[in-house]
Amino acid sequence: MEETVNFGILCLLPVAVILVFALVTKRTFAALFLGSIVAMIMYYKTKFFTPTVELVQSVISDEIWIFVAFALFGYFVVLLERSKGTIGFANFLSRWANTQKKSLVAAWVLGIIVFLDDFLNILTVSSAMMPLADKHKTPREFFAYLLDSTGAPVCVLIPLSTWAIFYADLAGTEFDIAGVATYASGMDAYIHAIPFMFYSWVTVFMVPAVALGIVPKIGPMKKAFKRVQETGQLWSDDSARLNLINATEEDVNSTSQPKMRNFLVPLVVIIIAMLITEDMVSSLLITLLVMFLMYIPTKSMKFSDFCDALQVGINNMLPVMIILVGCYMVRDSMNLIQMPQFVVNAAVPYCTPQLLPAITFVVVAFMAFVTGSSWGVPAIAVPILMPLAFASGASPILVLGSLVAAASFGSHACFYADATVLSSQASKITNMDHALSQIPYAVISAGIAVILFLVFGFIMA
Repeated sequence: MEETVNFGILCLLPVAVILVFALVTKRTFAALFLGSIVAMIMYYKTKFFTPTVELVQSVISDEIWIFVAFALFGYFVVLLERSKGTIGFANFLSRWANTQKKSLVAAWVLGIIVFLDDFLNILTVSSAMMPLADKHKTPREFFAYLLDSTGAPVCVLIPLSTWAIFYADLAGTEFDIAGVATYASGMDAYIHAIPFMFYSWVTVFMVPAVALGIVPKIGPMKKAFKRVQETGQLWSDDSARLNLINATEEDVNSTSQPKMRNFLVPLVVIIIAMLITEDMVSSLLITLLVMFLMYIPTKSMKFSDFCDALQVGINNMLPVMIILVGCYMVRDSMNLIQMPQFVVNAAVPYCTPQLLPAITFVVVAFMAFVTGSSWGVPAIAVPILMPLAFASGASPILVLGSLVAAASFGSHACFYADATVLSSQASKITNMDHALSQIPYAVISAGIAVILFLVFGFIMA
């Protein structure tokens, strides 16, 4: 059992190292690795090397499910592309979505429809809509922002998603401990909290507002649109290598005709499988079997091409997997030096019933942002902040809404969160191109959310 050491405010040092190094070098994994090393040195001092090696090993073994899921996701997406299912779907949509604005609204609507899981959401929408977005000269930075904004922020607002199941379970435990019988279950409490997940609501509706010009393009996003307008280049010079690789891939199915069913049937199958199994890996395996039975007999793909797509899919997902190793290293090393506990405990003295929802959002959003852990952080924060809500007289439903909204902020805004990394990978741009272009909108949405939590904190206390 690890010894508990109180580092005080010094526990924020690895956070500063990560953010500064990432912004200066634009090297995400290097920043994460360096930050986790700093944390390990703080805790173990000169004996840090062996525990660091053990940390890497434990991260890979403990999180093997997510790596398998990403590999299968990569396979799934490559099959959709090489069967020309995505082209068939894009051709169908292009009859209506014949302008940039219409294509972006269509992508946004699809992102809301595919609500079961943020990973499924991001990869499905990117496969279906990126060809159409490219056709209408949408900067890849904005497309990645759209993907990320209809990932976790949408999933938390739909009580059938994997996110809702996780947070409802956390909430149910705390309501049971507090002896609150107002709600029939944790899911009942979660559903009542959905209207108060302000960050998620603002983020979801910010996308069409920006796409339609209601909210102006700002910062790096404005520069991206200007670049496309002046040069026609959909991605930055830093992201060019990712698209060069894609452009030189051999089209293994050049003679097959695009068929929309090659996209729609697998999509329906994976959604139904998710509802039945509630497991992403199982759902993907079932869907891949259905795709095999569809594509091979109809000659949409050759057997050899179907098999080769697995290696391509895994290769496409390797950058995501590598960054996630660094993300999980940061998460575990931050827990080791008690960073989340320090931040929460520092905020507790200021938590009046009226201010608790807003403070909860700020604190949990900060922790989720710096650790890249949108599920691990609430597992630490919920047992501290929910009892505080019950004891102080604050609205527990409003506090629950602020906790979940803060977690969606972490998934959406953190430079190295899994959804952010996946969105950039799916859009074929660098992680920092995506993170830096979307952060102004995430900050604006967070600011609006804080104001709303303050207002409702006074109304509902």
